[in-house]
Amino acid sequence: MDIKSVIVILASLFFGLFIFLKPSLAIELQRRFYERINWRIEPISTAKEIRNTKIMGLFVVIFSIAIVTFYFFLR
Repeated sequence: MDIKSVIVILASLFFGLFIFLKPSLAIELQRRFYERINWRIEPISTAKEIRNTKIMGLFVVIFSIAIVTFYFFLR
């Protein structure tokens, strides 16, 4: 496995864990980004938005682990 692959895998794991563990901060960072490009976003239900963000972060972590597993064990 080359260094670029390792960096991408570690970055995806890091971002997935960040989104899963800090969903409110991830939502706030997204909101600030959209304000900079002249868009305003607000969730209809904050509780649902936090739940969905956590699920998305967990999916990214699981997907990253699955890719590593397939790469090492099914190659």
